[in-house]
Amino acid sequence: MAESADLSRPGLRVQIHNAIGAIPASEWNRLVRDNNPFLRHEFLYAMERHGCVDEAFGWLPRPVTLWEGDRLVAAMPLYEKHNSYGEFVFDQAWADAYRRAGLSYYPKLVAAVPYTPATGQRLLALPGQESALWPVLLQTALELAKTLRASGVHWLFPAAEEQRFLHDQALITRHDCQYHWPNRGYRDFDAFLSTLTAKKRKNIRQERRRVCDAGVHLRRLDGHSASAEDWQTFTRFYNRTFEEKWGMATFNLPFFQEVAAKLPGQVLLVLAELDGEDIAGALMYRSDSRLYGRHWGAMAEVNSLHFEACYYQGIEYCIEQGISVFEPGAQGEHKLSRGFLPVCTQSSHWIADPRFQGPIADFTDHERAAVADYIEQMSVRSPYKARVHG
Repeated sequence: MAESADLSRPGLRVQIHNAIGAIPASEWNRLVRDNNPFLRHEFLYAMERHGCVDEAFGWLPRPVTLWEGDRLVAAMPLYEKHNSYGEFVFDQAWADAYRRAGLSYYPKLVAAVPYTPATGQRLLALPGQESALWPVLLQTALELAKTLRASGVHWLFPAAEEQRFLHDQALITRHDCQYHWPNRGYRDFDAFLSTLTAKKRKNIRQERRRVCDAGVHLRRLDGHSASAEDWQTFTRFYNRTFEEKWGMATFNLPFFQEVAAKLPGQVLLVLAELDGEDIAGALMYRSDSRLYGRHWGAMAEVNSLHFEACYYQGIEYCIEQGISVFEPGAQGEHKLSRGFLPVCTQSSHWIADPRFQGPIADFTDHERAAVADYIEQMSVRSPYKARVHG
């Protein structure tokens, strides 16, 4: 752990840790807004405890904290990265440009929640003190990057006000697109369907009917009601997804069980049963105002079951719980016809080598224009009737 003092604010102590486990959970969680599950100490620490972030995966924790006495006043979930795995903001072209120039793109620093493309705080600070503390967090990250000889620092999916601050510091901004479902105060699922065009409404009803007619029964569970066997079953589904895609399963059974035990009311596990046996599952997490779809896996194929478990069960849950927004994950135009609308997501980037700053800025300028054009095209294809669109 490194420690220093910031002279611009007397009494402010800066620390860089090698694990979030070294930071008191109550102090960290006091800075988390909207009860965001991914930023809570329990979630981040569970990844460390159960080997989801380590050298094997190329994610080395370097969380930054700012203290006044024994009181934590600001923090940043920061990682030293030796690859670009699990970020969902793709910079492989940048890494390739460094390689062709005979330079190393790694290590780099990333302020993010590993493997989680969900917008949230990246510059945590006491309310009302952001303008004084955010610059110190930024300065600390840049100084650490120089010490490590990192190629840059990247803030992925920061909250909107943080993104504006980072943009104002002349950092490079990237844009991308996700699909989110907005809850407009629907009474029930049928009220939501009534706002869609006839064709989209009919399609959703058909998909739900196919699952029902196949004899599939769905259970919604949380950390209180899901059993040890349920988590073992879901972990098999989760692992199967990565086996089929030749990917790398980063989470594991002890992680899922610990998060469910520590944050029981913020977990939504949907299990699909057929002929007395669970065949598929979807895992979601919730904050006070948002639902986040994260993982899906299945051992058998049933027509439209993915849409039912991952989307329609989540929409129903949001309506019942009064949750404002459902973020089902990255990408996926197929979400549009099911009520999810295109939303621009952003990230901020500091590039250490001045020779690459201009070319990367040009790259992101073209990318932002392409993303804006794409969102405009998708918005024209909105599944909602004209009077409720927007």
